[in-house]
Amino acid sequence: MSWQEEKENVGKELIRALYKQGMIKTWFRDNPQGWTLVSGMWSPLYIQLRPLSSYPELLKKVGYALGSLIKEECNAVNRIIGVATAGISIATAISLAANIPSCFTRKLEGVRSLEDFNRFVKEYGEHSMIEGIIEEGDTVGIVDDLVTKFDSKVFAITQLEFELEVRGLKHVTCSDVIVVLDREQGAEELAKEYGIKLHCLIPFMTKGMAWLKDILADQEYEVIVDYLHGTEKYQDPRVQAELSEIAMLRGR
Repeated sequence: MSWQEEKENVGKELIRALYKQGMIKTWFRDNPQGWTLVSGMWSPLYIQLRPLSSYPELLKKVGYALGSLIKEECNAVNRIIGVATAGISIATAISLAANIPSCFTRKLEGVRSLEDFNRFVKEYGEHSMIEGIIEEGDTVGIVDDLVTKFDSKVFAITQLEFELEVRGLKHVTCSDVIVVLDREQGAEELAKEYGIKLHCLIPFMTKGMAWLKDILADQEYEVIVDYLHGTEKYQDPRVQAELSEIAMLRGR
């Protein structure tokens, strides 16, 4: 079996497990009111992979699969950095499965932009931005649970650059970002602007929804696919109310 075939098989297995364990939530099954995201947009879908470490066997599969991905797609990477907080357990799982040393970023409370970051570092003191060993000549991969707009990965790369300067390391490169799930909302293109290649097990729009189709209700599948291809009409409160009614009728 080729790596691409293996990757598709494991991607399909993982996304179905994530849905069944409630880490991929839908308005239809989980919350008739839907979700208002940090951006202020309403969504009939919510993906939250932070509970992954509560499912050891599933986390072990993720670690093995991403370890294989690194060896197949970015084999220059010899050290990984888990992005706080969800990426830390995933990076640890990869480290154990593939014997790749791992580090992790510190969580920066209240930092939501590069301007916030620049203000933050002036008051941060002597704490490390990256915890763990980094050595001259390393090629580093950034690891996280999912990617939407690439913002958190930019912060992680900025933290790494800051830490390398503090430690006096001049020959460390960051070439790849590795995630479980890519929501496919422009992150790959943004990564290229930073000279980074994005790798994932589950490309959510182009493959992930097809992998879920036979375990979703017809209306559940159709609404989410439509939403992913155009979120605008779903910001109408009347549409949201109609969807809420559909979900509540299901539960009767």
